[in-house]
Amino acid sequence: MKKNYDFSQAKRGPVVAQSPGKTSITIRIDDDILDWFREQADVAGGGNYQSMINEALRSHMAGASGSVEKVLRRVVREELQRAKKRPVKAA
Repeated sequence: MKKNYDFSQAKRGPVVAQSPGKTSITIRIDDDILDWFREQADVAGGGNYQSMINEALRSHMAGASGSVEKVLRRVVREELQRAKKRPVKAA
């Protein structure tokens, strides 16, 4: 290696654009979780473990919104049952 390099004529290389709709973040994940996703990517014959984590989060979001709907429907049914059992008050 040389002690000094001349970068006066250097040109910056192209910057790789990120996919639209995706944001690069830094996140701390437990080692065992990360290892599991990496293993799953290997078992699948390669692939991107980050995409697998993204899909798992998306599935959780879809399931979570469904559970809110289920709870709301249950509460409405219970309240309707209670209303049917109450005597009607004369005005």
